Amino acid sequence: MSKEIINIGCVSKGRLKIQSEQLLKRKKLKIFFDRGDRELIGKVKGRPDISVSFMHAREILDQLSIGNLDIGISGLDLLKDSEANVQKNIKIEKKLKFGFANLILACRKEFIDLFTTLDLDEVAEDYKKKNKSLLKIGTKYPNLTREFLYSRGVTNFTIVKSLGSTELMCAMNTAQLISDITSSGDTLKQNNLRILNDGEILKSQACIFSSKKSKKKKGLKSLIRLLTK
Repeated sequence: MSKEIINIGCVSKGRLKIQSEQLLKRKKLKIFFDRGDRELIGKVKGRPDISVSFMHAREILDQLSIGNLDIGISGLDLLKDSEANVQKNIKIEKKLKFGFANLILACRKEFIDLFTTLDLDEVAEDYKKKNKSLLKIGTKYPNLTREFLYSRGVTNFTIVKSLGSTELMCAMNTAQLISDITSSGDTLKQNNLRILNDGEILKSQACIFSSKKSKKKKGLKSLIRLLTK
């Protein structure tokens, strides 16, 4: 990406894409495309010094951490789950009033003896004795999930990385519990899952991030001020 142009990263699909575009539009930064609206790199009307790239929310953080993006709009949950070498190169400029969701720990409703993480410690111990293997927890957020459970004294588990619909993992018996992002909880209920009583791992929301590697780039500070005021 050009060192002369300020590169902004936005999520490429869904509600967060729409809300990010609306935020930029309110700041008089209207995005347009030379080759159609499916193009993944846009320009900003009247601002040839700005480029907007559309990509996966996690990729935005990776690109910020190495300085390929200067500004990004993504989720706080993804930053907190990133490796330390990614987090150290990213600054939170502003928490936004959209993209609200909670990262939670949930189990199947039939788990009649599992309601808290204290119960989980006992259930995991029993599971290990009976099955000669560790309890499996499916998630796209391995670091946050692991840290949360360790802080509660739960250690007899293994993380299974989710590559798609995390809510299906218990039904498919690829995991006994899941850790996932939810806003209303409806999808969990419809898939026969319930949140542990103390199973809230993180409250998340969309944020404006900047790359610490780009802090000396010309015009960056003024653009950040515009976006965050």
